[in-house]
Amino acid sequence: MEYKKVKISKGSGGWGGPLVIQPTEKRSKVVYITGGARPETAVKIAELTGCELVDGFTKGVKDDEIACVVINCGGTLRCGIYPQKKIPTVNIMKTGRSGPLAMFIKEDIYVSAVRPQDVQVVE
Repeated sequence: MEYKKVKISKGSGGWGGPLVIQPTEKRSKVVYITGGARPETAVKIAELTGCELVDGFTKGVKDDEIACVVINCGGTLRCGIYPQKKIPTVNIMKTGRSGPLAMFIKEDIYVSAVRPQDVQVVE
């Protein structure tokens, strides 16, 4: 499988990034942890990269298989869990560095307020 690299930029009022996601054979899943609803941003990332789209609430995925995770967190724990593990984190909400794990939320691993149009293929 050939995967495509994408650049994910912050949306209006967002923080962090941009993130460049380069999936590999091992890291080939876009995981969304949004309480069931499939966010269009996650769908777009999976489509452009060629990654498998996985609902992280219903199916467990090993950390080393995740190309990036898409969340909808307003500032609690989820904002920092994945950056703490060095997993690129895409928040569809406008949340910046906040919550109990704020010290792990850095611009090179986290981006927020991301909409589908903020995801572009990089050649």
